[in-house]
Amino acid sequence: MTNEEVISRINEFLSEEFEVGVEKLQPDAPLKETLELDSLDYVDLVVLLESNFNIKVKQEDFTSIRTFADLYAYVIGKTQHHTV
Repeated sequence: MTNEEVISRINEFLSEEFEVGVEKLQPDAPLKETLELDSLDYVDLVVLLESNFNIKVKQEDFTSIRTFADLYAYVIGKTQHHTV
């Protein structure tokens, strides 16, 4: 899976799950504010990432993710080190 495919897939399920237009999912946009995430939404987000990409997300890894670019880089890094 290419980086562009990973980003497209993330944007697709985030847009659907959190009911946000794909156009708002910009790399430098703040993740929490754009998706209006609360603590339960973060759990949903982790489950979505794990199920869509067959990766394991650690809570301590997620604390450094502030923007969509951070999220994309995290998932791309995880998928490159893990064969699906």
